[in-house]
Amino acid sequence: MRGTIGLPSSRLSRRAQYAGFQLVQNIPSATYRIQMREGVTFSSVEQQLGYLVDLGISHLYLSPIFAAAEGSTHGYDIIDPTVIEPALGGSEGFEKLARAAHEVGLGVILDIVPNHTAFTPENPWLQDVLRRGPDSPFAAYFDIDWTAGPLVLPFLPEPFEVMLSRGDFCVRDGKWCFGPTEIPLAAGHEKYSGDVNGLAALHEMQHWRLRHWELERDGITHRRFFNITSLIGMRIEVPEVFEATHKGVVELVEAGLVDGLRIDHVDGLADPKAYLDQLASVLPGTPVWVEKILTGAERLDPQWKTVGTTGYEAAGLITQLLTDGAGLEAIDLHWRGYTGISADFPASLEAAKLDILSNELAAELHQLSMMARACLTNDPNVEPGPEGLREAVTQLLLGMPRYRTYLDGSPATADARDILDRIVALASARIRSTRIVERLVQHLIEPAGEADRTFARRFQQVSGALLAKAQEDTAGFRWTRYLAENEVGAEPENPTIIDEDASSFLASRRASEMSLTSSHDTKRSEDSRARLIAISHAPEAFWSLVEAADPLAPEMLSHRWRWYIVQSALALWGTEVETIKQRLRQHNQKAMREAKLESFWTRPDPEAEAAADGFSDRLCDQWKETEPAALQQLVETGEALSLAQLALKCLMPGFPDIYRGAEGPFFALTDPDNRLPFDRAALAAIEEADGFGAEKLRLTRVLLALRQEEALFFQNATAEVHQESGTILRRVWGERNLTVTIGSAATGASIWRGTGKLALNIAWV
Repeated sequence: MRGTIGLPSSRLSRRAQYAGFQLVQNIPSATYRIQMREGVTFSSVEQQLGYLVDLGISHLYLSPIFAAAEGSTHGYDIIDPTVIEPALGGSEGFEKLARAAHEVGLGVILDIVPNHTAFTPENPWLQDVLRRGPDSPFAAYFDIDWTAGPLVLPFLPEPFEVMLSRGDFCVRDGKWCFGPTEIPLAAGHEKYSGDVNGLAALHEMQHWRLRHWELERDGITHRRFFNITSLIGMRIEVPEVFEATHKGVVELVEAGLVDGLRIDHVDGLADPKAYLDQLASVLPGTPVWVEKILTGAERLDPQWKTVGTTGYEAAGLITQLLTDGAGLEAIDLHWRGYTGISADFPASLEAAKLDILSNELAAELHQLSMMARACLTNDPNVEPGPEGLREAVTQLLLGMPRYRTYLDGSPATADARDILDRIVALASARIRSTRIVERLVQHLIEPAGEADRTFARRFQQVSGALLAKAQEDTAGFRWTRYLAENEVGAEPENPTIIDEDASSFLASRRASEMSLTSSHDTKRSEDSRARLIAISHAPEAFWSLVEAADPLAPEMLSHRWRWYIVQSALALWGTEVETIKQRLRQHNQKAMREAKLESFWTRPDPEAEAAADGFSDRLCDQWKETEPAALQQLVETGEALSLAQLALKCLMPGFPDIYRGAEGPFFALTDPDNRLPFDRAALAAIEEADGFGAEKLRLTRVLLALRQEEALFFQNATAEVHQESGTILRRVWGERNLTVTIGSAATGASIWRGTGKLALNIAWV
């Protein structure tokens, strides 16, 4: 049975200091991201501590540890944030791990999920809401629109009446049951009979309504995480909800077991700044990192009480620095000629946004339209109808260039006004009348009542969900030119960067910012991405692979997907060909369904997916039989770029985050491929061998040791980029200069010296 964390009161004093780590003064030199679950427990992590210390890690960085839905593979579907997952080892197991980590000088950073919990009867707070409705003391915890009627549960595999008439429902132990699902019934259920009429009447008396899952498009009454109906938004902005959902985290930090927090999806919250203020007030001095996607020239609000983001923008910069602009131009010509795609990425993104709003986020569009109506009810300047409202809200969402504007209920900032004004200008070129759009923008800029504030809050929560689903999960699979840039936090239309902009970005980074190249959410792992960057350095080599592969494709497989699959095969290629085939098949399915062109998660096209699988199978067989010289060239170039990528991550302003196992060779595609278990014993054996894997692991050790030895330098040194000279990064502090160059010999005291055309050289100059 699950209980609360329940740490003794003697452990709730402020955090004790321990050898090798002082929370307030120091920042991590390197974190190591560990994905809990799937066989990884507190006990198994504890066994790795010696290895991680020897590697040069300063902090463990753990994925969510609180109780999650049964069978959860990731922990983001939390059912009780006051309980540490028993399957991981429970509170005793976590305390043992944390204290052991501290004894060897390792800090502990915890990933927490304030935005949502699991929308399932397993959730104890939701259980009470299902039973008691709006009268439940937990009703205010969840973002539910009770004015729309009973809470909609789109759990049914078929329409309600079909299942009712077939006898699929029954009442047992005070619960409505079908299959493995059990939903709590309101008091008084005993007086209803178990026949069809009695069950129908009983259903109508509940605080919830069961619906066919297809109705989630326009029938849900709760705020979701993106378009995932099984995750329900939490009203963290309500003080009692914040206190209840953070009780467990506060106990762990107060007990000295947790030293820092990573906040999942901060843009999903009603008011990110207010949330961070509240978190800082209860946990002063605790470093907090936010999962925040910055777009274009956007920078993190300096007023936010956070030490930085989790580093997707750093990964984007690294890819831009390593991309060969001239080679990419050649790739672009080949791709457009081969696929017939003429649109640029912004056009593809806009088409994806419209698609998502009509389907995956149709419920949110409907809800926002109703909220917009409430905004304009007493506005004498406009008479909106249903279609006009839907059109206006659609234009507001289409025009948003970033996740959100951070309106907080007070008059909009100059930056927010500028964004909203540009949205109106864009809308004027698309629709016949912008009157409703203009009035809604005025209500966003100068909110006059609760209806305005409600609309602004939900608009911002939806705009972030739309951009994420449209760019990362749709357009990124449709616009297939250069998959290295189709990445979380990257901009496919801006694959390169000039020195001035790169240096400006680096100058804005704090030493406390994370820098990542792989995570559980990246679309390709770091070494796979480096292989894809390699095609910009050898465009004709890649084109020759596409030409040779083309006859292997069935006629029905579009050239878009042929180009995509050749890149994916390159990204994974290795000696275990049969395993690679299977992983490519799994990825083909995900890519095609995410693209939403031929196949869909809700309506798969087996024939289209089989065509893709047949092509990737035959391609692997072709490469296995006689590995092309072009493939060898791209693999070798990718290895050199991987080492350069590692050096940039470790030596640029900020500190490196190492995804579990990525200190060695890590070739993976989109999840679940990048979350597969890895063989730690095999990783240990690699270091004593020759080749890329050993070289990468040795370089990781060298760089992490350097960060520890030169902590003051890395906290204080300036950074600049000089791509023309081959010096992709120079750090300067006082009289000391550290340079990272590619393709030119290093001068000065060498830390790492490579050989070859794209050799990596790191030296004190």
